[in-house]
Amino acid sequence: MRNRLDIIWDDSTEVLKKVDFDWLKGKTVLVTGATGLIGTHVLTCLAILNNMGYDMKVFGVCHSDPEDYTKEIARHGRIVLIDEPFAPADVVLHLAGYAQPSKFTVNQLETIRINTTMTAKLLSTLKPGGKFLFASSSEVYSGLSTADEFQIGTTDPYHPRAGYIEGKRCGEAIVNAFRESGVDARSARLSLVYGPGARRGDSRAISSFIDQSLRYGLVQMKFSGNELRTFCYIRDAIEMMWNILLHGTAPVYNVGSPKSYTIETIAREIAWISNSKLLTRKNQLAGASGNVVMDVFRVMSQFNKMNFVGLEEGLKNTIDWHRGGV
Repeated sequence: MRNRLDIIWDDSTEVLKKVDFDWLKGKTVLVTGATGLIGTHVLTCLAILNNMGYDMKVFGVCHSDPEDYTKEIARHGRIVLIDEPFAPADVVLHLAGYAQPSKFTVNQLETIRINTTMTAKLLSTLKPGGKFLFASSSEVYSGLSTADEFQIGTTDPYHPRAGYIEGKRCGEAIVNAFRESGVDARSARLSLVYGPGARRGDSRAISSFIDQSLRYGLVQMKFSGNELRTFCYIRDAIEMMWNILLHGTAPVYNVGSPKSYTIETIAREIAWISNSKLLTRKNQLAGASGNVVMDVFRVMSQFNKMNFVGLEEGLKNTIDWHRGGV
């Protein structure tokens, strides 16, 4: 079985085959949320590029203690891990924030701050001619069943997830205001991204199901999970995000996949792959959206993105990752 770092490295190597990164040569790059799932893969791409002679100055902002694999990625790629942004950069990927409902619903003020105040601050310090990418979320579509970039959700500021939803909406508005003033900035509305690189204790559905299956041989659903969701394997998400940052022309893009699944389907697939028992439930999760199916035509057509990692392959890679940490 591959070790954990090899799994991430292999995914990032595939991403590098599908994106033109030449603009990054010699640039200063700042990545917030560097210890998260997406941040880990972004740093890995940058580490490989530096080993290819791109000569970038890369800073990864970590508000929690980096895992050993994050430190190893940084060492390989001459990346400096820091507590706070401290200098202007040519490129900023603002990936920080609570992506787990169990965290953003109880840390609403901090969730709002990260997506608004911090976004404006980072944009204000971007070097002239620089590029900025804000990681938004499919949660902005809450209340809709299908969603393209011309739509927005129908929930209000009193929704149980309002801190996250409204924070992302306002963050997008801030990014667009800077964009209209001439800054090369855009937003990426992420679907449910999964894959190797999730930290220990990640409470999102896929990580929780895999953890249960490996520890107890059991996948136990707390809620029915019969709503459709757009899931996207991390390799595909990172490929699209790099293309949006470096070559995008629109102010906002959906990042997802053409196929959507129910949470129960995901749970059944994990149970099958790991040879575990599945226990389902009939009750609904309070505050959760109904079906949310993201339209990814814009990103697929602009960047000729036709091939996506299949669910079975993506989950197998993710399970291998978790096996290395159980």
